[in-house]
Amino acid sequence: MLIIKNAIVNTVSGGTIEKGFVAINDEKILKTGSMPVPEELGKGAEFIDANGMQLYPGFIDAHSHLGMWEDAIGFEGSDGNESVDPVTPQMRAIDAINPMDRTFEEARAGGITATATGPGSANVIGGQFAVVKTWGICIDDMIVKAPCAIKCAFGENPKRTYNDREESPVTRMGTAALLRENFIKAKDYVEKKRLAETDEDADKPDFDFKMESLVDVIEKKLPIKAHAHRADDIMTAIRIAKEFDLDMTIEHCTEGHLIVDCLKKENFAPIVGPSLSERSKFELKNLTFKTPGILSNAGIKIAIMTDHPVIPIQYLPLCASLAVKAGMKRLDAIKAITINAAEIIGVGDRLGSIDEGKDADLVLWDRDPFDAHSEVLWTMIDGKVVYKNSGK
Repeated sequence: MLIIKNAIVNTVSGGTIEKGFVAINDEKILKTGSMPVPEELGKGAEFIDANGMQLYPGFIDAHSHLGMWEDAIGFEGSDGNESVDPVTPQMRAIDAINPMDRTFEEARAGGITATATGPGSANVIGGQFAVVKTWGICIDDMIVKAPCAIKCAFGENPKRTYNDREESPVTRMGTAALLRENFIKAKDYVEKKRLAETDEDADKPDFDFKMESLVDVIEKKLPIKAHAHRADDIMTAIRIAKEFDLDMTIEHCTEGHLIVDCLKKENFAPIVGPSLSERSKFELKNLTFKTPGILSNAGIKIAIMTDHPVIPIQYLPLCASLAVKAGMKRLDAIKAITINAAEIIGVGDRLGSIDEGKDADLVLWDRDPFDAHSEVLWTMIDGKVVYKNSGK
């Protein structure tokens, strides 16, 4: 038993315990409450004194490429885009993530304990994202959920990639057509498999690795993670998701503030960002930190991302803080990097709040994490302190 005592416990889900404790057992949160620690709970326990500092659930980056583009390396560490074929749903992030990359340590130092990481947006269908913890030396031991989604891309990126190769798609029409073609094929593949299970005279389809990778998408067991910045691309993603009855999250959603009513009506969760970056291409011309607040103030559940390495992952709290400065409610911004992020990427049962039964992923801050001068004192993953600030 491990007990963190004398903390300002920011549960996220149930308010703040001004002078509280969190008891941990077998890598899980066992109990939370107000001081003093009950005598029967404290017997034989190890204690960590928070000394009145701010305890938060570990922050979660709902969209990054952590470990896929390694730090300070060129081609050798670039493993996020298999850009020789526009349709590669069979690619798996867990086969490319390097947990030895030093950006994992920087994530822990920044209070980031988990992230959804995966392929980039060069391909129309890029492959499988995974939710992983930011502590470990073997990726298989760090997985929370894999796969958690299949990455798809709309707009400029696949156009640019395949125009340079003089191959299709070179237009938005081509991107949408390729998606439809492959979802139709996957739907047919699923129907043939089902028929073969119930009808002995029906032929089972030949194994197709790409289609097999899309089965869970067609059956709504796995969402698509749709890269879309511009309003028209967002609406195309929604149109296709509705045509095939797919679950979907909208990644980036840069112009989401221009189509608030549409997004609220259609109810596909946006993961907004990266906003702390230059307008490096035309589809970012309306980039603003106001977007998260405009969407959340309209009642839309959102998460905030860094798109690491576009923005280094440790600056996720800064991105949320700048969204507050631009009009987002503070609690909504905290939720966008904790419980909302966890729920949107499908791991809300384990991560995102300080609740009994959830993973003991906790971070102690010396002050409000949205204060630019704040520092992480220690970061805990699965009940183990995996980062300690040597200067404190």
